[in-house]
Amino acid sequence: MEIKGIHHVSAITANAKNNYRFYTNVLGLRLVKKSVNQDDTSMYHLFYADEKGNPGTDLTFFEIPRAGHTYAGNNSISVTSLRVKDDQALSYWKERFAEYQVDHDEIIEQFGRKVLYFRDPEEQRLVLVSDENNQGVAGGTPWEKSPVPRDKGVLGLGPAKLTVPHADRTINVLTSILGFEKIGSYPSTVEGNAAIQVFSTAEGGTGAEIHVEERTDVPKERPGRGSVHHVAFRVDNEDELAHWEEKIKQARFPNSGQVDRYYFRSLYFREPNGILFELATDGPGFTTDEAFDHLGESVALPPFLESRRSEIEARLKPLDTSGR
Repeated sequence: MEIKGIHHVSAITANAKNNYRFYTNVLGLRLVKKSVNQDDTSMYHLFYADEKGNPGTDLTFFEIPRAGHTYAGNNSISVTSLRVKDDQALSYWKERFAEYQVDHDEIIEQFGRKVLYFRDPEEQRLVLVSDENNQGVAGGTPWEKSPVPRDKGVLGLGPAKLTVPHADRTINVLTSILGFEKIGSYPSTVEGNAAIQVFSTAEGGTGAEIHVEERTDVPKERPGRGSVHHVAFRVDNEDELAHWEEKIKQARFPNSGQVDRYYFRSLYFREPNGILFELATDGPGFTTDEAFDHLGESVALPPFLESRRSEIEARLKPLDTSGR
């Protein structure tokens, strides 16, 4: 049993059309699945990733049209990272962000890597991380039809940063239950705050890290558009997921039990600071119900929702994704 790294991160958008435009046309990701939230089929669930949605490359969004402004704070997944090939790619992205008027910072060094912080149009907190010196979990393969050159494209997800009021409680779950190990730290940008701690699993590297920031100077985050709903960790297969389910139960964490998401199987639980963790299997994957060349073009529904297709599609605002 070993957590292999980050599987996906799921966030909230208030406007699927604008979200699709930004993540495909500006960031150059591929929409590999246009589906619905299986727990509330009135909302889109969009999956952006590398060329075929390899595990560790998915950034997903639930559309909640009335989602309000996010008031950033504690008990949150406060930064989502996206990996790029090298430092030169970051320079390309800085110029691209200026061209597309994307809110961004300067390129800096953080934990021995060059990084570039930026925000999407809904103030989703993101950072590009250079894999120049990365040794660990391999990245994905950018889509060849992306508007971004393949050698500059996003390779997948990098470290997720958790901001919590009681770091020891989250760290105990990461290390004692999920098997992460502390590999270092780097200074906080908030004067007087403790260093941000870095935890790694499996092969390590940018695709297998969680960064934990302790903050006692901010209130609990009020989520809305631009906030992150949960982070998912990679589990090899269903047999391993069953073992993880038993381990989570033995640790007395309330959990969802196994949930069939069709493209993978999942288990959800909240760690003591209230952050939602998901364990998700690597397969079967997004080409299960769509051909590789046509991923994300139509509304995809798992078999257990197919009989309700007419009802579900009638409640969705049309979203044309056939052009990319």
